[in-house]
Parts: sequence; structure tokens; C-alpha cells
Amino acid sequence: MKFSDGYWMTREGYQALTPYEVHDVQVRGNRITVFATHRHLENRGNTLNEPLMTMEFSSPMKDIIRAKFFHHKGTRRLGPNSFPLLAAGDAPVEITNTEESVTLKSGDAAVTITKAHPISITYTFKGKKLTRSGSRQTGYIKAADGNHHFREQLDLGIGETVYGLGERFTPFVKNGQVVDIWNQDGGTASEQAYKNIPFYVTNRGYGVFVNHPELVSYEVASEKVSKTQFSVAGESLEYYVVGGDTLKDVLANYTSLTGKPALPPAWSFGLWLTTSFTTNYDEATVTSFVDGMAERDLPLAVFHFDCFWMKEYEWCNFEWDERVFPDPKGMLERLKAKGLHICVWINSYIAQRSPLFDEAMELGYLVKRPDGSVWQWDLWQYGMGLVDFTNPAACDWFKSKLAVLVDMGVDSFKTDFGERIPTDVVYFDGSDPQQMHNYYTQLYNKVVFELLEEKRGKGEAALFARSATAGGQQFPVHWGGDCEATYESMAESLRGGLSLGLSGFSFWSHDIGGFEQSSPPDLYKRWVAFGLLSSHSRLHGSTSYRVPWLYDEEAVDVLRHFTKLKLRLMPYLFGQSAQSAKIGLPVMRAMVLEFGDDPTCDYVDRQFMLGDSILVAPIFNSDGESKYYLPKGTWTHYLTGQQVEGGVWRKDSYDYFSLPLFVRENSLIAVGAEDSRPDYDYASGVTLQLFALQDGATATAAVPNIAGETVFTATATRSGSTITVETQGEAKGWSVLIRGVDAVQSIQGGQSDAASEGVRIIPLDGVSRLVIQL
Repeated sequence: MKFSDGYWMTREGYQALTPYEVHDVQVRGNRITVFATHRHLENRGNTLNEPLMTMEFSSPMKDIIRAKFFHHKGTRRLGPNSFPLLAAGDAPVEITNTEESVTLKSGDAAVTITKAHPISITYTFKGKKLTRSGSRQTGYIKAADGNHHFREQLDLGIGETVYGLGERFTPFVKNGQVVDIWNQDGGTASEQAYKNIPFYVTNRGYGVFVNHPELVSYEVASEKVSKTQFSVAGESLEYYVVGGDTLKDVLANYTSLTGKPALPPAWSFGLWLTTSFTTNYDEATVTSFVDGMAERDLPLAVFHFDCFWMKEYEWCNFEWDERVFPDPKGMLERLKAKGLHICVWINSYIAQRSPLFDEAMELGYLVKRPDGSVWQWDLWQYGMGLVDFTNPAACDWFKSKLAVLVDMGVDSFKTDFGERIPTDVVYFDGSDPQQMHNYYTQLYNKVVFELLEEKRGKGEAALFARSATAGGQQFPVHWGGDCEATYESMAESLRGGLSLGLSGFSFWSHDIGGFEQSSPPDLYKRWVAFGLLSSHSRLHGSTSYRVPWLYDEEAVDVLRHFTKLKLRLMPYLFGQSAQSAKIGLPVMRAMVLEFGDDPTCDYVDRQFMLGDSILVAPIFNSDGESKYYLPKGTWTHYLTGQQVEGGVWRKDSYDYFSLPLFVRENSLIAVGAEDSRPDYDYASGVTLQLFALQDGATATAAVPNIAGETVFTATATRSGSTITVETQGEAKGWSVLIRGVDAVQSIQGGQSDAASEGVRIIPLDGVSRLVIQL
């Protein structure tokens, strides 16, 4: 939201009250309160009829600074007033109060407020300036219409780039954009977003979290080109400046504050196939797809039933449409006997024709209008009411309906919608509907995720969620919403996923081939490569089935190739996922996250790192051409073994069975022995593939079990021409494959075996240490 008229003036209808100088500082416990005047006080008479700005500074945890500004502190807010934080109290700090300034230091992060005009508020990390605010920047904006706002403007340095703010499909670098944190169902081709997160990071190495669930309006180097501005309606503003040595540390600190992502079950990383949206299907159709995949040796892990598993006009009744599924329990048993997990579509609406509508209405479980009637609309389907998740009894009721399905054999729920939440309503607990618009999705997904944990156990819950707000990363997996079957939409989907990853979310997916329309075979095959090298992989569409043989026979081969590739990479991928969830990092990482010291990576948004070692550059054209960037170092193409030097842009052509898939130097990749399912014994027969280990460098691999617990680790070090590999833990039949070499001179503790990709070293029985002379 814009308040200024150029550099000097304020827009008509607004008055900006900004801090001029410090009047007083109070130090109480682990926080400081600064009272700032809006002009210089020449005498006592100037204190009359003049407002103060109250500014509180504290820290909820090490390396994070909390800033909270007030105009009228006693203004009542109905809530939810803020996001529930895991560290909401006051952490130990160091406070230095001098005649010139006052400083609050938490860990290596600090804020310093100068007392004289012009007042400045400077945030630092290890003494280095991160950003600054103060006079003419921080402001309480009085509006002629009474809709007052609080605004903050934080400095952007030369060359500083801003990322995040949720799953945004607009340009990856947010500089120059106007961003409203307001969940909307706008598809992937607009400025609207399903997942709005009031948190951004910059390439300078810090993050800013605005702790307001309601609409937060951002002007990112737009209204003031050297500032990131954010504003909220009301009498107060609270935000956190998050520090860290690297952007990874910043994300780790932010998710320590708002919640770590749960680790999805290993089976969820396999290939998902759906009925698609408006297609006609019954058990025979579903079985033909499942059997057709098996007959073509296409490993399938999850089958998803989209909306029409329920009767039309009755979404949601949580009952199988008996016209097409007369024996749902038996059908699920038959599908699960084929090794499949089952997901079904739901949303948080109860349609008037649903048998559950009268029940929910009578019990008071639906959101109401101010006059006490049930809020309803005809958008999506006729007469829909909205479940009121602020009512604990409604949450239990909703869970009870889903529990029946879980007992029947359902493993997961696609929690669709949650964005178009009305603001002209009354909630059970009295919540402000403006505050609840974005926050509703958190309650919705939390209820469903909790139900799955209660029924299936910790570590077995997985959603396929479309909407989210801050903290939603705790309930994975999230997918990118409604994209079109075009290369442009494929690229915008990736931008959205990379932005979400820099907003604290670890696990993300997208509709392979595009949701709207039907993709041509060329696009389908290119999207398959992208989709199977994402954290989660789903074939889904709107008006047509997405089984590959309906495209062409080569599509079958391409899908098989990349599905089996992902399954073989599961020891690496699931190990990276377990570590990412523990720390709070995305599995699919923007290049700037891994290569923060390389300025070229600041703007790269058509490729990503899958974990910390593998670079993926999807192909976005029908010519098979790829233009991609490799940072400095030796890179090895995973499929071909070609080694190239980085620090350059490259342009190459690829067939449908390949793409730029490079492993960075000094990487030890754990590759599994199975390619038929995602959840297997990763340590049994594991191959530790070593890539371009440099002199003096170390590479480590951690192999998990399907619970995400590390059971086998290997560390490779190199000194001159000698490579030493040491292992810990149990792994049957493990070996080392040194990529990019043809032969070795000698081996202590093992023997070599010919391999087309390099030299394979097989340890002798009981050996946990290999010494290899190149």
C-alpha cells in the first residue's frame, strides 16, 4: 500500500507520524522500550497535544531481534493477533545504554537506536549492517477516513535482492513488486498466491518476518526504490529481523520460531497418479490405470481419487459415490494389495445437499453471518457452508468423518482450497474475520494433519495441501495449484516453488504436465523429468487422464526412466529430506541458497539444487535446448559422467531421457539398489558414488532408514592421490563408485570391479575403512 507522493510528499488523505528523536528509554529485564517524539521538543509546552511513538525491542531467541511499535497500545484486537510462535518469550540479551544510543544484542544479532535527531534503528549481525530504519521511515499513518496504518521501511543496499513472501509466481526476485499477503485462488499465472507468507530473505543474509496474520502490504523497492516497505492496518506493528551466518542459518532460525517442517513418510516420495478432475471413472477405470502402470513396469506408489469420488453437489459428504464405487472398502483393499497408498480429495466446505450440512448447521459447526445465519455461497458448488475450525467441537467432528476413511484404508488427504475465506462473517471464538482470512488454512490443515498422526502415527502423516500461511510448513506436502499445460506455466510453477522454499517450506510439488488443458507429448515428457526430480511427484490434470500411454509410447519410456532414477536416488533424497526437515531448509533449493557468494546465482530461477549436491535444470522448450549456469568447481553429469568446469553459463541440447543433471565436486551420493518402490532398505546394497573429490577436501553421505534415522554414514577424504573412505553403522553389500576415473593403483581393505561409470570398490567382509591410491 502506497502512502507517499514521490520522495518528499505524503499522499492526499494521509498524515505520516514518524519518529524524530528519542525522548526516553526504559530498560526492563531483557527488553528496552523507546519513546520517540515526532518533532524536537523545545520546551515543556511542546509535550501537549503531541503523540509519542512507543517502540519495544527484545529477542525471542538467539540471533533474532523483535521490534514492536505502538501508537495506541490499548486498542482491542479480536485475534488471532499474531502467529503462534515456538519461542515467544524473552531470550537473554545484552543491553548497552549510553548518552548517544541504546543497543540490544541477542547472540550475534543486534539493534542500535540513536537518540538524537535523526533517530535511526540499525540492525546488525556480527557488527555488519543488515538493514536500517528510523526517521521518515518508520511511521504511523493517519488516514482521513479513519483507516489508520503502521508502516515500516527497511533499507535495501546496492545490489540487494529480495526473495520469498510465499509461493509467488511473479518474478523470482521481488524487487520492484507490490505484494499483498492475502490468500487467493488465482492460479499460477497471476500475482495472486495460494500460500502467502509475510517473511522474506535477501542476498545480504538476513530475513524479516512480519508477525501479522491479516493483510500485510509490501512495496519491495517499488514505492521507495531503496526500501522494502510493509504496512498493516491498525495501531501497532510487530516484526522480527532474523540473522544468521548464511541464508541457510536464517531459514533455520526462522523455522525454529514458526515451526519445523514434518518429514513426510518415505512412500510419499514415490510417483502419485490421480483420476484427474472432471474425468469419468469407476473402479474398473482406476484398476485399468493401476494395472497398466504395472504391466509397463512403471512403479506407482500412490493413487489419488480427486473430487468426484463423492457425489456431485455433495462436497463434502465424505462418502464414496455408491453409483460408481459400490464396494469402496473392498476396492481399497484390492488397491492396497497391489502395494499402493491411497489419497482422496477433500476441502473445508459442506454443501447444502450433503447429508452433513443439517448436522453441522444444528451443531453450530459452520461459519456464520453477523445475523446468526449460516454463511453460504454457490461458488464451486451449490449452497456451500464453511467449517468453523475455531470451534474445538467442530474440529473433532471434522476429524471423526475423516477417521472413518482412514479406517477404511485411506492414507492421505488432498486438502484443497482454504484461500477464498469470507470476511463478512462471525467465528465461534470471536476471531476477527480479517485476521482469519489467511490464518484459516493453518487451522484447516492442522486438523487434518493431526488426524492422520493420531490414526497412523508420527511420521506417517502426509497431506497434499494447496493453501498455507506462516507456520504451514509443519503440515507437508504442498503443491503449486492450478497451472496451465504450457512451458511458461511450467517455469512459473518452478518460480513459485523456489519462492516457497525461501519462505520456510521444505516439501513442494506440482501437477506434472499442467493442470488446465492437456499438454502435447513433448511438454508432458519434459515436465516428467522436472516432476520426478522434485521432492514429490504427481501426475494430475483437469479434463484428461495423465497416464503416459495416452500421449505416446516414448512417454511411457521417459516416465519409467525418471521414476526409477528417483527411486534409486531415494537414499540420498530421503537423507537430504530428513536433514532439511530437521534444519528447516527446502529440498528444492534456489541457487542463491547454496551459492550465496556467487552473484550470478542471485537471479537464477530456471534451475535448482536438489539437496545440497545435485543441480537440476529443467528444459522449458520444444527444441530440447537448455541454457543453465554452473557455479565454480568441477561438475559431473550424473547420467553421462561428463565432467565440466563451472563458473560459466552453458548451452546444450538434450533428448527426452536427459537434462542438465550435475553433481557438484566433493559430493558423496548414496544410491540405492532398488527401483521399484520408494520405501525400501536404503542401506542394503547401497552404492556410495564419489564425485570429483579435490585434494584436501571431505565428502560425507548419511544413509537413513525409512523413518529418517541415519543408520549408515560414510566419509571420504583426499590427500594428494590418496582417498580414504571410512564408514560407521550397518550396511549390507555396500560399495564405493569413484566417478570420472578409469582405474586405481591400489586398494587397502577392498577390491576393484569394472564399472561403466567409473571404478567400483567393493570392501572385504567386515571392513569399514578403505584406502584407495589413484
